[in-house]
Amino acid sequence: MEISKKDWILFKKRLPEWQERHIGRLIREYVKILNGSELPSEKFWALEKRIRTDKKKPGVLAKVQKSKMFMDILSLLYDETITVDDLTGFSDDFTDTVKYFISQ
Repeated sequence: MEISKKDWILFKKRLPEWQERHIGRLIREYVKILNGSELPSEKFWALEKRIRTDKKKPGVLAKVQKSKMFMDILSLLYDETITVDDLTGFSDDFTDTVKYFISQ
């Protein structure tokens, strides 16, 4: 899919906002792990495993490349970092294509 300049600029602008929101949610989930009733060592290793997995996702760390933007958006949607409503302002062509792929 060809990414328009407008969509690319909007993606670069919004991605940091989406990531901050997502990381905030992750931190709240980490606090639940730490406040659990498990042994301290179990909580430590559960948290370490979770962070190791989470830090590889675009909601935390994304290599911002135009060629990867479409797949990053799909990943952000599948990981519930963003919703389709967060795509307001992107071109109809882009959002229609995204909606098509997530409905499959």
